[in-house]
Amino acid sequence: MGVDYYNILKVERNATEDDLKKSYRKLAMKWHPDKNPTNKSDAEAKFKQISEAYEVLSDEKKRRIYDQYGEEGLSTGGSPFGNNDDRGYNPRSAEDIFAEFFGTSPFAFGSSPNSGKSKRFSYGSDTGGSDNMFRTSSDSSTTGTPKKKPPPIENSLACSLEELYSGSTRKMKISRMVVEYFNGYISPYCSKSLVPETEILTIEVKPGWKKGTKITFPDKGNEQPNQLPADLVFVINEKPHDVFTRDGNDLIMTQKLTLAQAIGGTTVNISTLDGRNLSIPVKDIVTPNFELLVPNEGMPIAKEPGHNGDLRVVFEVAFPHKLSAQQKKALKRAFAT
Repeated sequence: MGVDYYNILKVERNATEDDLKKSYRKLAMKWHPDKNPTNKSDAEAKFKQISEAYEVLSDEKKRRIYDQYGEEGLSTGGSPFGNNDDRGYNPRSAEDIFAEFFGTSPFAFGSSPNSGKSKRFSYGSDTGGSDNMFRTSSDSSTTGTPKKKPPPIENSLACSLEELYSGSTRKMKISRMVVEYFNGYISPYCSKSLVPETEILTIEVKPGWKKGTKITFPDKGNEQPNQLPADLVFVINEKPHDVFTRDGNDLIMTQKLTLAQAIGGTTVNISTLDGRNLSIPVKDIVTPNFELLVPNEGMPIAKEPGHNGDLRVVFEVAFPHKLSAQQKKALKRAFAT
């Protein structure tokens, strides 16, 4: 069959129109000569092959002839993009195909005089004094005003109290749309040149961070032509905890006691957020609204390394629902004044 257009375009022989467009767009961007300045000659040849393959396979009639007779069936002189005046159809030039997808071409073309044949490629610079239809990512002269920056994109970052107590490292995979550049230039019609990009961001959660703390990654939001990329912001949110609640830098927990423990004293065993075990003696009589303060066992204070808030233990006393006559007499004797 000679040239294998399907292989050049990286598609199967039963490829649909959408398959052809998707593959052409990807390969044309990859092999654009301006994106391959160190290998421009080979890139130009590859770019022409890709355009040639798409030109044939995207046309139902040409594709049918090619599938049946190969490239020889398309013309009597070989490749339909060759300099042969006897070929059976007039192919579009590679730059026209590219402009169909991306709005305009990022390179200038010239044609040899008196040719009437296929155009000669001339990459890399404006010719004939024409205005450059592309601008660099930092140039705002086309509008006369500085680029605007859109509002930041905020995302909630849920953290457990354990993470906020000891600190943690979080890995966040983000996906965003970025503008595809041609050797530092973008098309004024580059809405079709937005491509997806994924990245792993590392967030160092510091001990003592509170709900509402913001971590900003500059320019990591979606991009749009002619504007600055948005900042990406993660906002700390606290997950509920089974034992502790947070009040500023303090931790609060509820401890249930029997009436005997409340009156006669007891020891409370507490497992801290960093895995330590505390044994707290309760020597005072626990009265209504009694609160035991354990200094320096609360949350770390972010702005004061080495210092913590306090742990506040709130007691709930379980009173008996009924007492026997003997128990009542014993209590009266014990509390008789």
